Amino acid sequence: MKFFFFLFLSFFSFAQQTSKVDFKTAKGNISVDVNQKKVFGTVNYVFEVKESIDTIKIDAQKMTFSDVKINKKSVKYSNSGKTLNLFEGFKKGKNTVTFYYEAFPKQTMYFVDKRQVWTQGQGKYTSHWFPSFDDVNEKVIFNMNVIFDKNYNVIANGFLKNSYVKDHQKKWYYEMKKPMSSYLLALVIGDFYNKIIASKSGIPLQFFIQPKDTSKFEPTYRHSKQIFDYLEKEIGFNYPWKLYKQVPVEDFLYAGMENTTCTIFAQDFVVDEIGFNDRNYINVNAHELAHQWFGDLVTAKSGKHHWLQEGFATYYALLAEKEIFGDDYFNHQLYRNSLQLRNAAKTDTIPVMNEKASSLSFYQKGAWALHFMREKIGAKLFQKAVQNYLKKYQFKNVETSDFLAEVKKVAPNFDTVAFQKMWLEDYHFPTDVANEILRKSSFMQTLFDVQQLRKKSFAENKDTFAELLKSDLFYPIKTEIIYQLKDVNFADKKELLELAMQTNDIKVRQSVAEFMDEIPLEFKAKYETFLDDKSYETREIALIKLFNAFPESQAIYLEKAKNWYGNNDLGLRTTFLLLSQMTDTFDENQKQNYFSELVDYTSSNYESSVRQNAFNAAFQAKQPIDDVVLKNLVNATSHHKWQMTKFARDYIRNLLKTPLYREKFENLLSDLPENDKNQLQKLLNEK
Repeated sequence: MKFFFFLFLSFFSFAQQTSKVDFKTAKGNISVDVNQKKVFGTVNYVFEVKESIDTIKIDAQKMTFSDVKINKKSVKYSNSGKTLNLFEGFKKGKNTVTFYYEAFPKQTMYFVDKRQVWTQGQGKYTSHWFPSFDDVNEKVIFNMNVIFDKNYNVIANGFLKNSYVKDHQKKWYYEMKKPMSSYLLALVIGDFYNKIIASKSGIPLQFFIQPKDTSKFEPTYRHSKQIFDYLEKEIGFNYPWKLYKQVPVEDFLYAGMENTTCTIFAQDFVVDEIGFNDRNYINVNAHELAHQWFGDLVTAKSGKHHWLQEGFATYYALLAEKEIFGDDYFNHQLYRNSLQLRNAAKTDTIPVMNEKASSLSFYQKGAWALHFMREKIGAKLFQKAVQNYLKKYQFKNVETSDFLAEVKKVAPNFDTVAFQKMWLEDYHFPTDVANEILRKSSFMQTLFDVQQLRKKSFAENKDTFAELLKSDLFYPIKTEIIYQLKDVNFADKKELLELAMQTNDIKVRQSVAEFMDEIPLEFKAKYETFLDDKSYETREIALIKLFNAFPESQAIYLEKAKNWYGNNDLGLRTTFLLLSQMTDTFDENQKQNYFSELVDYTSSNYESSVRQNAFNAAFQAKQPIDDVVLKNLVNATSHHKWQMTKFARDYIRNLLKTPLYREKFENLLSDLPENDKNQLQKLLNEK
């Protein structure tokens, strides 16, 4: 109860300030010191006092301040460690406050081994690196001057108004015209190449990529203009900002983040022609772009209404994918989401309209709710309601009732009360309702019918399977058949497997490769063709299975794979390096060279996805684990990504169960940097 009361008071104080004080504009003039992991500079805010107030607060986590002036006069202030508190010098009406600040952010601004600096404000609060407002209801026009090394790029929200070089430093001035919540403030520093194209409506679309990845530019940003043009048309409300930028960064915390005019996304989505077939950026691309309307332009007042951002972005991303990949793809994605939601509801009893709802609820169930609504009232009325909603509440904050009121205006017969109860207030997923909608698709009806064949024998189904595998139906029907063949005797299913492989569909062929536990000698040559598929995932599956099934051919397989690297996580490369340690194909010098390469991938020179694959491979290799790998594993416990720190800590905990490894780690302690030493000591002290 105390925690709830604190939250209530905290929210009340924010609401109290925003009702009495309106911050209009911000101008930052800042520098970033990578060596000290420090950000500092001056800030100028223009604000209006609407009602009498004792103290005005600006959120500022663990910052220091000096030269604080209000209306150009020095004033007294206090610093709580969480807020800069102003209590004198301001008057009713327009005011300005200026100050100098310094911060050493432990979160929200991330320094990636001096290669990149980037920010992530949502869920972490921009106030860790820039004095601002954790309350999303305070919207400000942010303009930023950023000073940094001239050999790098600095990217921020808005237009690059101008820039100039002085000595080795360069100043970039970014300007915004419209207000936004502070969590949408962005800054990226790194080495990037960029390309600009125009949307159909004339909006500049700017795409960034690291110089080493220029050959991956087209597959990474494939369909980007089509997605932008489609969403403008489908939403029916012009893109609300003056330009749109996208930039991939290393070891990003999430798939992407919709900072106003400037989406930051994970480097793992930077792919080549083959990688595009395994994991592409299209859904994330469309999702973050949709947020420029739903979240950036119109922002939920509180977490309870967060689905108004994530549900809308998820749904419009699915609609954009439908435009690119077709109706069957769209319906299958909705179906997959429905299965996740149905299963999650067995343990997750928190509904969508609750600030503690899961991401699955906010995103996927929110999207399903909108799909249900659009199906019931029709696409045209749905678009009209969305247009009215965006027009009425642009640059403002909203609640669920605000959107539903606009729906009710255009579709008075639609029961918004029942809709809210079923989709937003009940934690159960209405599977029957969803399936009724899905069955309108002949593809989905066929998929449901094929799933029912699980109840019949293989002999009864064989002819039907053959007919379906020869058809041009969308691949999930065929992968469902391959799944059902998993435990069937090879001689009986051989003909069907060959039919499946002849489809030349990457996903269908991958399911054949994956679901074959044993590879008969007579099928060896056909199975080896998977090594040439345009999928790194398929190649990795096939390489491992062939290597294990046919020891006499290991040299051939390793020769074929010796220059494969795969996707951004180097999963295919680390698999090759692991297999190189498990064969007599290579001499000891070659093995040691390959193992040294594997060890190198565990270091902080690489992204966490690469390091995790390398750690897993290194501990499986038939080589003594040297201290370098163990030191790198300890170092990973302090990584800025929680997924990486959890991986490393859990891995060490497991190793410590073995006396030999416990002794190795204890001997390392004296040779570790202080922070790493503290992290390891905590793990050693655990019982």
